[in-house]
Formats: sequence, C-alpha cells, structure tokens
Amino acid sequence: MTLWRIRATVDDRPGYLSVLTASLALRGVNILTVQVHTTERGAVDDFLVDAPDTLDEADLVAAVERGRGRDCWVARSEARGLVDQPTRVLGLAARLVRDPDGTGEALRALLGAQEVTWRPAPACSRAGIGDTTMLVADPHGGSYELRRAQPSFTPAEYARAQALVELAGAVARRSADQVTVVLPDGADLAVRPATADDLAGAAELHESCSARSRHRRYLGGASLPQPARLRRLLEPTRGVTLVATTVGAAGTPESVVAMANLLGEGDEAEVALLVRDDWQRRGVGSALLNRLVRHAESVGFVALVLHVQADNAPMLRTLRRLSRPMVADRDGGLLTLTVPLATGVPAEVPRPR
Repeated sequence: MTLWRIRATVDDRPGYLSVLTASLALRGVNILTVQVHTTERGAVDDFLVDAPDTLDEADLVAAVERGRGRDCWVARSEARGLVDQPTRVLGLAARLVRDPDGTGEALRALLGAQEVTWRPAPACSRAGIGDTTMLVADPHGGSYELRRAQPSFTPAEYARAQALVELAGAVARRSADQVTVVLPDGADLAVRPATADDLAGAAELHESCSARSRHRRYLGGASLPQPARLRRLLEPTRGVTLVATTVGAAGTPESVVAMANLLGEGDEAEVALLVRDDWQRRGVGSALLNRLVRHAESVGFVALVLHVQADNAPMLRTLRRLSRPMVADRDGGLLTLTVPLATGVPAEVPRPR
C-alpha cells in the first residue's frame, strides 16, 4: 500500500462527496483523513489515502473524475502526512513561540509552499489568494508572499496562514516588551506582560508571600486567590499585568517574584502590587509602578486609583517616589489615592503614623 494526497473540487450538493469516496473505495483506496475547504467554485476535498501499489497517479485521477470530482491534484505522501492538521498546526505554533523569526519556514511547512518571500510593502487590499500565490499581511508591516504550483490555495489555508503570522507577531511583541531591570542593589529582573502561561508562577508567588503581604495586596484577607481569579488578573479584559521574574542562566527556570496589575474601568485604572517578601524594599515596586504609569498614559487612561492601608509605609514611600500629584481620601485605615495622568490637583500623600 502507498500513501497519496488527493485534492479535488466537488459540487457542494448532498451526496456528491459519497459518490467520490465510493469511486475510490471500488479501487481499494482507503481514506485515512479528509478536510473540506469551502470555496466559491465548490467544496475542495483534501484526502490522505492508502492505495494499492498497483495504482498510479493516473489511476487515482481517473477514479476521482469518475466520482464527479474535478480539478484533481494527486501527489505521493510520506508517513508524516498521517499527523492530522490540528496537530501539525499546534506543532508549528509551538515552534513559533520558541522562535518567532521562523515565520517564513513555518508557513512553508504549513502549506507546502515552494517559495515564501517577505516584502517590506504592506499587503493592503491585495492580501488574499490566487491559484498559485498567496499574500499575507505581516502585523509588524510588510507582507509574506507564498507560491506553489499545485494545488491551488484555498480560503481556509489563507485563514490558517494569517493566524500563524499573527501568532508570530504577538510572540515578537511580547519579546520586545520584555526588559531587564537592574535594581539599586545590582540584582537583575526581567519585566514583561503576563500571559495565561504564568498561572503556575503567579500561584507560587502568592504561596511564597507572607499572609501580611497578601492582606496588603487584597485588603479583604490573606487567603490564596482561586485559580480562576488569578487567570483574570493575569490577562485583564482592559489593562495589563506585569510580572517580574528572576534572570538565571540559560535553561534555568524563571521564578515570578512580583506582579503588578493595571485594571481598567471607564477612563480610570486601578493599580495593585504584590512583591515577594524577600524582594521587598529593593526597588521592585517602583520599577513596576513606573512602567504601569507610562502604559496607562500611552493608552489614554486619565487617572490611576490605588487602595492602600494607611499603615503600609513601604507602598506609600513607593508612591511618593513617583513625584506626581495625588489626591488622597481616607476612610478609617484605608487610603484611596488618585493619580491624575492628564491634569490633577497636587496633594501630599499622607505619611504613616
């Protein structure tokens, strides 16, 4: 038996696919996988088949045409073709996460393109597919042009290619957003936007913090937040969460030592910090807070709001180092501090008593 890939267009009408599969079955062809690509000209069916060694390309084309298929393309396949499409795409996505510069090679592997060329000119309205070419917009600017002689590109393949390119762009942006911060004592920390992948690290951070530190962060208690809440904090609907991680040698797992949340609501954003006890009073909070302020200004928030216990001297000192006007409102032992980002009325942050 021999593995083949067959692609053919079939009228998108009830029963037509069964006619094609029956024609193949009569010749002992076993269909291993099938994908259906919807196009304006009909349904393009992509088969991976196991055929008797006595059949050649011409025999398979004839079988397809007798089964009411047209525009047939047939090519020998390899054992790796047995991997289903979702698994292949996930594998390529994992490769891009490790190396976003490999976008061109990933596109080539995804679509079997003979040529993949990046061009500085944006795709604009030309993005899309032809019979032998595909033009995919690069989120960073420019575009990827793909070419293959056969089979013709389909809209489904274009959508997959665009999704892969956008994933590579997101990974590259995350890498670009990561900075290394040198603290006053000479220690290095990597600071970057958080993702859902940081859930385990964020949970470990909370477990490593003292009950007092957790209480100062969440005000309502010192218990560990549930995973669902942590997920929402790591990827807020509006705003951003930063994590600070240790910088070790290559291959050394990073450890999350601080988390800073910017949670948008209306034209204001609430800010909260959690720093592991052994990293407190080392400038970590100031580094994170300054980056959150710059981000909030860049996306158009008009003010930051922080809820701080009146006896939280380290946090109040961190806020004073911003050297920005603030409005303070005290309710018992709780201070609500508003930091205007456009205009504001200067007010002294109360000193702890």
